[in-house]
Amino acid sequence: MKRLLQFSGQSPVRKRFHQRMIPLLSTLLVVLTGAGMAAEMPGGKEYTNAIGMRLVRIEPGIFLMGIGDTPLTEQVVGKIGRSQRIASWRLSGDFDEHPAHRVKISQHFYLGAFEVTNAQYEQFDPEHRKLRGKHGISKADDEAVVFVSWNDATRFCQWLSQKEGLPYRLPTEAEWEYAARSGTTTPFHTGETLPEVYLKNATQSRYPPAQIVSLVVGQTPPNAWGLYDVHGNVEEWVYDRYGPYEKGDQVDPVGRADGDFRVTRGGSHSTEVYYLRSENRMGTPPDDQHGLIGFRVALGPMPKTKPLPPPPPQPHQRNVKQSIPSDVAQGPDPSTPYFSGPRKYVKIPPESFGPMFSHHNHDPALVECPNGDLLAIWYTCVQERGRELSLLASRLRYGQKEWDEASPFWDAPDRNDHAPAMWFDGKSTIYQFVGLSTGANYIGNLALLMRRSVDNGATWSKARLIGPEHKERQMPVESVFRTREGCIVLVSDANPGSTVILSWDNGQTWADAGGRIAGIHAGVVQLRDGQLMALGRGDNIDGMMPKSISSDMGETWTYSGSPFQAVRGMQRPVLLRLKEGPLLFVSFCGARTQPNRQDMMITDASGKQRPVSGVFAALSFDEGETWPTRRLISDDGPPREMETTDRMTFTMSAGSAETFGYLSACQTANRLIHLISSKNHYVFNLAWLKTPAPAVP
Repeated sequence: MKRLLQFSGQSPVRKRFHQRMIPLLSTLLVVLTGAGMAAEMPGGKEYTNAIGMRLVRIEPGIFLMGIGDTPLTEQVVGKIGRSQRIASWRLSGDFDEHPAHRVKISQHFYLGAFEVTNAQYEQFDPEHRKLRGKHGISKADDEAVVFVSWNDATRFCQWLSQKEGLPYRLPTEAEWEYAARSGTTTPFHTGETLPEVYLKNATQSRYPPAQIVSLVVGQTPPNAWGLYDVHGNVEEWVYDRYGPYEKGDQVDPVGRADGDFRVTRGGSHSTEVYYLRSENRMGTPPDDQHGLIGFRVALGPMPKTKPLPPPPPQPHQRNVKQSIPSDVAQGPDPSTPYFSGPRKYVKIPPESFGPMFSHHNHDPALVECPNGDLLAIWYTCVQERGRELSLLASRLRYGQKEWDEASPFWDAPDRNDHAPAMWFDGKSTIYQFVGLSTGANYIGNLALLMRRSVDNGATWSKARLIGPEHKERQMPVESVFRTREGCIVLVSDANPGSTVILSWDNGQTWADAGGRIAGIHAGVVQLRDGQLMALGRGDNIDGMMPKSISSDMGETWTYSGSPFQAVRGMQRPVLLRLKEGPLLFVSFCGARTQPNRQDMMITDASGKQRPVSGVFAALSFDEGETWPTRRLISDDGPPREMETTDRMTFTMSAGSAETFGYLSACQTANRLIHLISSKNHYVFNLAWLKTPAPAVP
């Protein structure tokens, strides 16, 4: 080929021939080289490549993928917090490790004996050196590279393929588990337990971890097939998109055809032993990067298997009407007081342990869809700091009286998906926000994601990292609105306090305004003079809930005490502007909701004042200066016990209402106000709020 490319013929026929052939042959040479066909595949048991990577040959075989029926040991399950509940949940592994199924790996391939190191990766991307030691993690040449996304890892494999003319890639999820098990059927290649030498800060650690450990590769014994660090040095990106397993034997599976997440395997430092098992599955969006995830490379042709289709839609996504009802803006006579509720919207089978958890359901978000449906989402878990925490949804279909049963909404596997928020733009688009952790825990550890739906929540856009850094000030609060200047305001916990994250280009880019609202979980509104006003939890001023005002879109704030009682843990208020103009504030008051508090006094229909306790609403007609109208959120019926968050109870009566819960509210097109706690759904109108509560004999 070289001689042909250099040949210069004299005759016109030869000249025309070479003018046609030389570009074709040049292109063919590039294609052959880029496709990894320019070099011969290695044939030995080990292979060391041009940048010093040692790879071991993995022979074909059959194995059981996923977790079987044998209960896990106490050492693996762990004892944390509510130990008995966690133990019973974990004994049979995670829900996404079932069903166990036989998998055949039909062709041999090579797999890196070690995870890719900083020195190796930086031959491809020298700029990565700036990330060494970020948060104190992975400084040395021979430590596993971290702060690389799936996209980065894939590009590295492409670069290495072009460099050597060999087909480098990420291993498939099945190849990874097959090789990591190395012929074993136990949770670890070491057996039923993982010896101490493998454990690197193996706790439910915060991120960045307080205890920094060495990530030098190959410092612990390898498995039987010569692979090091498959349990807990760093998580490892694999090729597959995440999705549920299916029953039946499979050959060379390659995951799902679509989805928000790419799978990681093996667990990492600063992670509980439970998540380091051979069968455990993790995942995150492909552009996510942080100090827990690295990768190792595979060498060999990619399996030709077709991916499985995306999983079927969840119940809340099925049979969603796309037409807008002709009477969607019609409701009860707005001049007549209207109240309904409470009715339960969190409906989960008892003793459910994944992907829905019946124990703890909290922190809801609520929107009206363009078709008149209500869509609620919230997080579900065993423990709020756990990796199992995920999001559920339920739909109240237009014209129906009961909410659908709960179903999974969004779950980055084995990541704490914290603090959901939603907003309907009033036209066609629903926005969903959530904080994405690196693993367990959430404080100081969340990247910020956004999705959008233009079909009433039936389908959603791919999750997009609008705040890609895992850090403070990115824990969404269910308080989102658009200012009259066109800016979308997303409230977020800042720990301490809250902040506003702003988008001036309809959600394309977002920026933290930089200031600090007094109190977390703040509700925020824009006043008629253009200022922002916030009411938040904690940071009480003279014992009262703090009020924060900003005249520069959240860059700075001034503070004063509000007329409302400060609220405690398990409580979050709501602040929004009603379509009719007044400001609505909903919060908790009274001795039944927190110790050392007095009940709030209201004026009833007889003109007398009487004490009330529980969730209440207040109205302001002068932009938050005064709140003359206050109403307990109750049907004012006889006293009876009702259920609230986590199966706790409260007394509903003319003097008491729900005592705990994070609140979310929206006003629908027919001007009804829908309020949800962490358990219950209430509906009322402005006329009901303005009508004094009945007198009590």
